Amino acid sequence: MKNTANSSNPKSSRLQRAKVKLLASYYGHPARDLRLICITGTNGKSTVAHFVHKILEAAGQPAAILASDQHIKPSMLHKFLNDAWKAKAIYTIITAPAVSLQSETFYGLPIYTAALTDVDTSKLNEADTTNYLQAKSMLFQMNPQNIILNRDDTYYPNFSNYHGASETLTYGASSDSDLRIDRSKLYRKGSEANLILGSKAFTVASFLSGEPIISQMTCATAIATTLNISPSTIAEGIANLLPPEN
Repeated sequence: MKNTANSSNPKSSRLQRAKVKLLASYYGHPARDLRLICITGTNGKSTVAHFVHKILEAAGQPAAILASDQHIKPSMLHKFLNDAWKAKAIYTIITAPAVSLQSETFYGLPIYTAALTDVDTSKLNEADTTNYLQAKSMLFQMNPQNIILNRDDTYYPNFSNYHGASETLTYGASSDSDLRIDRSKLYRKGSEANLILGSKAFTVASFLSGEPIISQMTCATAIATTLNISPSTIAEGIANLLPPEN
């Protein structure tokens, strides 16, 4: 994890925002015609993004994806949005690393869904932890329509006061989660989770293995649920994401 200590000052922040506004104007503000799904967190951002992309593909919804754990620069993001608009995408799925949020990459964009995977500060000192949490919080301060939060995460209380303009959905094994992991199974070459949302119970399964995949499948399911995608289509999309070839 990179040190995310905030080295910016009000003047540099204003300059960066001005540059981002110029980029948006140069490309004709394509984000206004797109639904931006932004995923932040320490781990699993890219996996969740790819799950959501496969779900939207299964639902027949044109979508573009920009998934990276590295810094996404404003120039890269706005070109991607322009390319997605030209390709007639409806949704764009974008990972939002702390450093990109902190450097105003996402400034002024209309965020449709903001989701949090987890927050790991084990490699940060106290001051850097504060800055890291503030950077992550910036995504949820952008008035997204939908907010997805990990109820099992240690830092859930730091984000629990954020609410989506349309919907807020929590997920996890916690009994207080809106989308609850009832049971899960890990296989040598896969993972399976039984999920409960209100009175509905359904199963999602992936060829990806490991304990974190359970939470990441559930996060993707929560995102897709706010997009009014059916459980059967969600399960199909999740199953369609295959492990990378060696």
